[in-house]
Amino acid sequence: MSNQNNAPEMELSEIIKVRHDKLHELQQEGRDPFVITKFDRTHSSKDISEGYTEEERTIEVRGEEKQVTAKISPLNGQNVCVAGRIMSKRGMGKVGFVHIQDLDGQVQLFVKKDILGEDEYNHFKKLDIGDIIGATGEVFTTQTGEISVRVDKITLLSKSLLPLPEKFHGMTNTDMRYRQRYVDLIMNRDVKDTFIKRSKIISSIRRYLDGEGFLEVETPMLVSNAGGAAARPFETHFNALDEDFKLRISLELYLKRLIVGGLERVYEIGRVFRNEGLDTRHNPEFTLMELYQAYTDYHGMMDLTENLYRHVANEVLGTTKIVYNGIEMDLGKPFERITMVDAVKKYANVDFDKITTLEEARKVADEHHVEYEERHKKGDILCLFFEEFVEEHLIQPTFVMDHPIEISPLTKKKPENGDYVERFEFFMNGWEMANAYSELNDPIDQRERFKAQEELLAQGDEEANTTDEDFMRALEIGMAPTGGIGFGIDRMCMLLTDSAAIRDVLLFPTMKPEAR
Repeated sequence: MSNQNNAPEMELSEIIKVRHDKLHELQQEGRDPFVITKFDRTHSSKDISEGYTEEERTIEVRGEEKQVTAKISPLNGQNVCVAGRIMSKRGMGKVGFVHIQDLDGQVQLFVKKDILGEDEYNHFKKLDIGDIIGATGEVFTTQTGEISVRVDKITLLSKSLLPLPEKFHGMTNTDMRYRQRYVDLIMNRDVKDTFIKRSKIISSIRRYLDGEGFLEVETPMLVSNAGGAAARPFETHFNALDEDFKLRISLELYLKRLIVGGLERVYEIGRVFRNEGLDTRHNPEFTLMELYQAYTDYHGMMDLTENLYRHVANEVLGTTKIVYNGIEMDLGKPFERITMVDAVKKYANVDFDKITTLEEARKVADEHHVEYEERHKKGDILCLFFEEFVEEHLIQPTFVMDHPIEISPLTKKKPENGDYVERFEFFMNGWEMANAYSELNDPIDQRERFKAQEELLAQGDEEANTTDEDFMRALEIGMAPTGGIGFGIDRMCMLLTDSAAIRDVLLFPTMKPEAR
């Protein structure tokens, strides 16, 4: 097989110059590929290879007979039009072989000088790895048993002016893979498969919710009050109104307004923005799905979550058993349900039911080397224990319920114990995958919760909420009892595609500016 650039010793600048010269020559000859507007492709690589049969053949190699398994396409003998990017070339005497790549995979083209004609064959020999071509011809099986297209016409559709990475080493620089995702998708089939699967996951979610009577809606990204989550927003200025705005950190408050308006089941899948750090599970812009359903509570949201995850896994993967980083997780079994207090008791051996004062909570935190801040109350310290001792153990699907009120400003209190709220977080693989409430619909209680959040903001908590007066007006109009949940779509995609980092499921993750 010839080297992709046909001259491995050449400097990159020389390779680029040669390719530009080839383009100029084509343009001078009236063969400019960039003036072509379309190509009528009839078949993909998958169409040609799918459903093939096999037969044993005897061929002669250097005077010796050899047995090969020949693949026979259902399209054998039929004329097809295929198109794709050249990924390899070999031969080039009077016969050449080319592999072109499309969305579905690769197909081999058999190009013979006697069939194509001398002039066209000479133009064919000048094609480079990376060029995009269209080809017509008959499907057949080569002597060595590979399904191919015997080409009678080739059309150059786009000239590649920059060489692709060397075939056998590919894109080994992770940073470069994320920056040049377009090249990553060309060179790495697994990467392309991940993003195809991501698209199928989101489509499957929509099908499930639409089937349950939910209405997909869109709400503002540019807001004057970024509420609904504990996160620091990005800020900007809207010149036309001479007003400061923020990018949304959540979808919650606008979707609840729609529940007030009588849209009883709503969901939105969209980008949210949080001014926080970058790591394997966090990107400052990410995809969140939130849904709200009137006349149900957080138990209803647990049932919905179980059913949704099973539906998506079955539809996209064909199984409810998924494997991430070598660990199997079973979505087919009932998800575990445990309170946050019981989880801390189980994994940290600390019973917060027996801790009645802030002083006692601080004392037990000191004993267990759990760091807390002066503003933290008993419920905050319970949450810190949970994060420190529990999360890493929640590998199988688990609902952690009944959070302390201090960390849940938009959630209904538990009727039997006002220190806790009807909230759960859904965990898999030690990660928080979803967050759900029985939504607080008491406007008087909600105003008090916002007031407490503003006090935290004044004490330096940049992630605290502020009072959203229009949302308060909506609650005062009246909101039915409602269950709501937010799903991290990117983390769901990570689990279902066995991807190590969030950047692996974001087509264009946030990166530092490229050094010039």
